[in-house]
Amino acid sequence: MISQRQFYKSAAFSLSLLFICSCTSKQYIQEIPYNFSAEAYNQNTEDVKNSFVSKYSHVDDNVEKLSDEELRLKEKYSIIMEVMPKEVDNYKLYSYIDRWIGTPYKKQTLEEKKGVDCSYFVQSLYSDVYGETFQKTPDGIFRSKSIQLFTGRNFLKEGDILFFRYDKMHPISDVGIYLNNDRILACTSDGLNIYDFNNEYFQLRYVAAGRLKPKN
Repeated sequence: MISQRQFYKSAAFSLSLLFICSCTSKQYIQEIPYNFSAEAYNQNTEDVKNSFVSKYSHVDDNVEKLSDEELRLKEKYSIIMEVMPKEVDNYKLYSYIDRWIGTPYKKQTLEEKKGVDCSYFVQSLYSDVYGETFQKTPDGIFRSKSIQLFTGRNFLKEGDILFFRYDKMHPISDVGIYLNNDRILACTSDGLNIYDFNNEYFQLRYVAAGRLKPKN
């Protein structure tokens, strides 16, 4: 049986513990970084509410102030090319491409949604997007003095022109455009579309790439 002395000692310890916990709880509550108490916010004062909303509720997810169309292009092509959205920022390029995706292949033709020859398309795209004029043939583009030719595949950048060879009679038979993350814009029997550059079909036919020389 517990003695009277032990009982009072135990009771005193329990009261002391309760007091400490109470003080600790009060201190903890006071130290929580509330900027507005429930009472203050419930006063329905516009100043308090506006301050609260502006500080904690407003999230600007369009810091670039992009148009709806630019946001659509950024989302669409970052998904297609499997890259971060921030890597899609040449909206003029992707806006131009977007209109032609899916157009059937048709030799020596450039008619939106009806028929396209890739060398005709590259000539038109470079004129509109980059302000550079090329001939309409693959060989003519290849021989242009305004581009620097190279063969290394690890150096490819967005907008580089790709040159392909399909037969012995035509060393430069077709062209394409490098986009990002090994995705290229090219024309096959399936039409103008975005393809994987690592595909054997393109790797076996790749000859070189060309990049616009810096303008003085």
